[in-house]
Amino acid sequence: MQEEVVRDLVPPAISALCRRGADFASAEDAVQEALLKALANWPDSPPRDPQAWLITVAWRQFLDQLKSADARNARELRLAQQPAPGTPPGTDDSLRLYFLCASPALTPASAVALTLRAIGGLTTKQIADAYLVPEATMAQRISRAKRQLGGIRLDAAGDLRTVLRVLYLVFNEGYSGSLDLTAEAIRLTRQLASLTSDPEVRGLLALMLLHHARRSSRTGPDGRLVPLRSQDRTRWDTETIAEAVVILQDALAADQLGEYQAQAAIAALHADARTVEETDWVQIVSWYDELLAITDSPVVRLNRAVAVAEADGPAVGLAALAEVDPSVPRHTAAAAYLHENAGDLTRAAHLYAEAAQKAGNTKERDHLLREAARLRSSR
Repeated sequence: MQEEVVRDLVPPAISALCRRGADFASAEDAVQEALLKALANWPDSPPRDPQAWLITVAWRQFLDQLKSADARNARELRLAQQPAPGTPPGTDDSLRLYFLCASPALTPASAVALTLRAIGGLTTKQIADAYLVPEATMAQRISRAKRQLGGIRLDAAGDLRTVLRVLYLVFNEGYSGSLDLTAEAIRLTRQLASLTSDPEVRGLLALMLLHHARRSSRTGPDGRLVPLRSQDRTRWDTETIAEAVVILQDALAADQLGEYQAQAAIAALHADARTVEETDWVQIVSWYDELLAITDSPVVRLNRAVAVAEADGPAVGLAALAEVDPSVPRHTAAAAYLHENAGDLTRAAHLYAEAAQKAGNTKERDHLLREAARLRSSR
């Protein structure tokens, strides 16, 4: 049974069971059990309608679970005959699950794990490998998340912005582990974009694609981190960039600017420049101003300070950076870069070494240490 087929079948099956009265945890468990039976039976005797087969077998599995727990048989039969409880007409099953998995009742880590399991169709082991944690740990996390959703109705109103944050978290997990979470996040966001016309969904998809297009140039042959300004731009995926720009233009045409559209516009300006020197830093600063008006994020202020330095000089950039909280991640690294551009190599070397101690991963730490060593050796 192909992985793509399973991914397409799982969300509607879970949704169908929830509409019939199953809680999310029981529905997901029943569908997983039905999938095991499908793996055993379908190769020799494939069903005429795989979706209907999976829902039927999963529903029977759910009823068996209730019976084995000495549940109320009369209620089971009554639930089986009831229509979907208040489900808005035309609402896609997958979209309902996006909202459920991104419930504000869950922690971000739990929401991401549950999204990958219920909508992504990934196994607990695959998700655990992606997060570099033991399978038992991830199983506990997913089970705890499902318990927390026990009293939440599937047709309850959800928050699309929470869904988008969860998908962006999946994307930003990066490229570690045996599963490519960035590709999985793009796949899920494409699916969501097909279910809603909200321009921010298309903005997020464009943003992901633009970052993903530079993936092959982000590390060297030895695995070392390569910053944007030093990347080999001939290795960027121009077809993916072109697709992202079309998606972004379509989103911006709706004239409902959001943070993901603004971020994608900045990424598109970087992708459009054939060299670092050709980058339109003035327009990038303008987009950062738009983004600040939407989010007022200290991280955005930090990135804007670096862009200001490129547009107006390091002294102006350092003045802008002085207004940013020093506790913001990568603040010290940004200060090091701006001091280097200002010609204060001693101060810059010291800051690079200090930033390395605060780095969030090994590749970033090693890169910052090399930068410090480079400046010290040049003096």
